[in-house]
Amino acid sequence: MREGRDGVMLEVIGISCGYGRKNVLKRVSFSARTHEILGVIGPNGSGKTTLLRVLTKVIRPLEGQVLWDGREVREFRLKELARKVAVVSQNAAYESHITVGEFVLFGRIPHRQRYQFFETAQDRARAEEAMTQTGISQIRDRMMGNLSGGERQLACIARALCQEPKCLVLDEPTAHLDITHQVEILDLIRRLNREESIGVIVVLHDLNFASEYCDRLVLLQRGKVFRTGTPDEVLSYPIIEEVYQTTVVVSRNPLSTKPYILVVSEEERLRTRD
Repeated sequence: MREGRDGVMLEVIGISCGYGRKNVLKRVSFSARTHEILGVIGPNGSGKTTLLRVLTKVIRPLEGQVLWDGREVREFRLKELARKVAVVSQNAAYESHITVGEFVLFGRIPHRQRYQFFETAQDRARAEEAMTQTGISQIRDRMMGNLSGGERQLACIARALCQEPKCLVLDEPTAHLDITHQVEILDLIRRLNREESIGVIVVLHDLNFASEYCDRLVLLQRGKVFRTGTPDEVLSYPIIEEVYQTTVVVSRNPLSTKPYILVVSEEERLRTRD
């Protein structure tokens, strides 16, 4: 994917969209650069997943523009867009009776030529490379239905990498995983961004993970952009308390110095009030 002005790969300009008569997103604007991890955060129902669906042509905006390298997303054929942008959804569909290797090879479908029904040697080599990148080569012959949640998510990322994308779009990739697999997934995403120059746009529910791993954040509130900027600029306690309607304390990670959010329980709020 050719970089746009100042390395901008994605521009979202005043998009509004929704389902039926309900507008979920309202004049949302922001940009994403190739060499960064852009995190999308916000309370439940703020429009995070809907935003990703607009970016990847699953739904059409009612107004506004989505530009990938200056070209409107509606101009892309789906296979063409899939060669540039790979999506890792929160609940990816899969057949439980196929092997991991077969599942990863599905990522080559956007690269198939007309009337091509079988994988080429290049397809198989790229699948092997993707499994090596994600550390799942040793489970290539296991059935997808027999994997743990963390292994399944790694397989989904491997399939996305098999598309040879310039940008990964991930919808809460650490949901329902234990802390070991959460860190493993996010460390992998960061390596892909830093070492392979793959752009990353990721929806994250956990604000501390968003702070630690993202270069910039887009904070949504009720379908609108409330704030964009670095974790330092977005994750202050007045902003978090206003958007999430809960009491927090913002401290610092002693190693990375990134903002770290501490929740305050009702019992503790009442105790300190007295």
